[in-house]
Amino acid sequence: MSFSEVYPELMKNHTPLMRRFLAMLDEDVSLESLAVKSQQLTRQNFGKTMRLFAPLYVSNECVNNCSYCGFSRDSAILRTTLTVDQVVTEGKYLYDQGFRNLLLVAGEHPKFVSEGYLQKCLDALIPLFPTLALEVGPMEDDQYTEIVEHGAEGLIVYQETYHRETYEKLHTAGPKRKFNWRLDCPERAYMGGFRRIGIGALFGLADWRHEALSLAAHLEYLYKHCWKAQFSVAFPRMRPYAGNYQYAPDPTRYLPDAALLRLVTAFRIAFPQVGIVLSTREPAILRDSMASLGITHMSAGARTEPGGYTGAGSDDLHLTVKGRRVEIEGKDPNAKATEQFQIHDTRSPAQIADMLRAQNIDPVWKDFDQALVQA
Repeated sequence: MSFSEVYPELMKNHTPLMRRFLAMLDEDVSLESLAVKSQQLTRQNFGKTMRLFAPLYVSNECVNNCSYCGFSRDSAILRTTLTVDQVVTEGKYLYDQGFRNLLLVAGEHPKFVSEGYLQKCLDALIPLFPTLALEVGPMEDDQYTEIVEHGAEGLIVYQETYHRETYEKLHTAGPKRKFNWRLDCPERAYMGGFRRIGIGALFGLADWRHEALSLAAHLEYLYKHCWKAQFSVAFPRMRPYAGNYQYAPDPTRYLPDAALLRLVTAFRIAFPQVGIVLSTREPAILRDSMASLGITHMSAGARTEPGGYTGAGSDDLHLTVKGRRVEIEGKDPNAKATEQFQIHDTRSPAQIADMLRAQNIDPVWKDFDQALVQA
């Protein structure tokens, strides 16, 4: 059975691991003791290293209406989809910054991110980047197989929220409305041949304890049923976004800093070998303080709009209304595509690397090569 079929029962009848995980979320459990144990397990399984990656947004077109996302279909934002040559321009910039681990990100729009587009992007980038991952709309098994054949070895798919009622309320249009379809995406990715799979929830949409326990249940299931893959988990928190740049966290759903650290340490103790991601959504001081306490992957110098690194694609800005391109009159020559959300840690990749070295943590720019899987 798929995870979507067993998920409701797991949330009623917890496994022994889920019970141990839930106990660590109790504030009566010393956070200091969790942090010490988490640090020990991280060093034991990953050494004093941090894998660095960068997101490369190729399109901010989307057919989904998601009330918390800057790319939402009905948002009147400046949109663009990079050409393959423009994707390479962005990629070369990141290559020169030191990155060899790239995450391609796109909104879900089959008209603009059309059949074969991602494959062409991967073909063009694979000579530069040995590690390529995708964060795009869910696909079928055979589509994933083709993507893997073109060089992608990682897939990131966040459920956004595991609370079904909240999910249905927030997703009002588009294929993303299908809760179970998204929930089972990691399994389809595994069947399609992805070597690395990342899951997560967007904290701030529903009760954080429910999201955390659901993530733990999902991860435990994947380790049992998709055991050949490597897994990572992330706990991104809501940030201001297009349409709501004045966003303020709802105190009833907010994940405080101390609770975020508790989540990181609890996941490390419950799942000693899972990769744990901390992105530039978080402030620099928090990322610095958590770097040695369980985190294994960090983004650096990130931009969340297509063409954000070099300005590529700015000559083709437009609006999209009811799925159709609408030209802009009197374009601002300095305009750029709209970002998905505002990042918090704006330091350069070199500054992040220096910060890690100051903590005796080695920044890892490359940890995989395609030659390792070639016959």
